[in-house]
Amino acid sequence: MTMLAGPAVAAPLRLVALGDSLTAGHGLPAEAAFPAVLERALKEKGLDVTVANAGVSGDTATGGLDRVDWSVPDGTDGVILELGANDMLRGTDPAVTEKALDAIIARLKERGIPVMLAGMKAARNLGPDYVARFDALYPRLAERHGLMLYPFFLDGVATDRSLTLPDGLHPTAKGVERIVAGILPSVESFATRLRKAP
Repeated sequence: MTMLAGPAVAAPLRLVALGDSLTAGHGLPAEAAFPAVLERALKEKGLDVTVANAGVSGDTATGGLDRVDWSVPDGTDGVILELGANDMLRGTDPAVTEKALDAIIARLKERGIPVMLAGMKAARNLGPDYVARFDALYPRLAERHGLMLYPFFLDGVATDRSLTLPDGLHPTAKGVERIVAGILPSVESFATRLRKAP
């Protein structure tokens, strides 16, 4: 007697948010951090996606490179890469940041894991030369590697003190919701593309 198999149930799409305190959810409960809020928003859109939180407060792009292999487990379908804010706050040479991010992307590509890049913008008080060099590195990386780019992770939040914690840097729970609302269409497109990939 032959058993007929039922329809195959697709496993959830597994995303990893690889970032710093902006991803980790500095000062917020775990359920209010970016990956958890993003996962809920994607599920509300009918997408079966899990978003793992691989954010480490204080991490630089070089720090992310040092831990990329153990922060992004095998079986990951895609990575949202959000690093560079701490480099900027420390005044790190943008060439150092770009080199580290480039190496992270190359490492994930080698493992067959697609990347979506979340960009950052330099604080304007760092001077026009630094701002120009830092702000240009994310579009350049996206173009070089053919990545989907969300230009500014903190869009709509960075200049609104009502959406940041008293330090003026980290988003409140409402700030995270604003970030997710902004980035959601891009992540939806990224997830849809991953679903269609062979």
